[in-house]
Amino acid sequence: MAYVSKKARLSADALWDYAVKTLAGRSQSSSELRRKLAAKAERAEDVDAVLARLKEYGYLNDRQFAESYAGARLENRGLGKSRVLRDLRARRVAPAVAERAVAKAYSGVDENSLIEQFVDRKILRLRSGALFQDPKELASAYRKLIRAGFTSGNVLRVLKRLAKDPEIVDGFQPPAEEAEPDSDR
Repeated sequence: MAYVSKKARLSADALWDYAVKTLAGRSQSSSELRRKLAAKAERAEDVDAVLARLKEYGYLNDRQFAESYAGARLENRGLGKSRVLRDLRARRVAPAVAERAVAKAYSGVDENSLIEQFVDRKILRLRSGALFQDPKELASAYRKLIRAGFTSGNVLRVLKRLAKDPEIVDGFQPPAEEAEPDSDR
């Protein structure tokens, strides 16, 4: 018979300490923290009390978290809007809050210049010589830019401007988008 260890659950005070230490390590959304606290709590009602106290003290604020996260993704990684939205949803931020934060962070940002900067940083560094000489190289760059959250039309415009032979972009057929998995399964 295998030994099964039972993890000790945390009391309300210990849960508070755990929550503060967790937030000190990295900002988190309310939903992310709720999931972590629920896994550790001795009593389920302690989770709501700790979250309310964190919000009261200003330690937990989804709007501030989303705005900070979106701004950091733009400034530090140069990602596109849809990627940041997808990441915020994965971090369990409410869709309306995420959309407002991304709109605020990206207001006044020219996506074409953002794409060019991304290409300079992430694609040009890897290649020497002329850019996008064959369709495979073009398709690879296109997929990388779409994954980074940029819109297809702007990606194609920038790739056409940067390609050694712009006609190769005219004949380019973007790879089929992968279907989103059904969430109701």
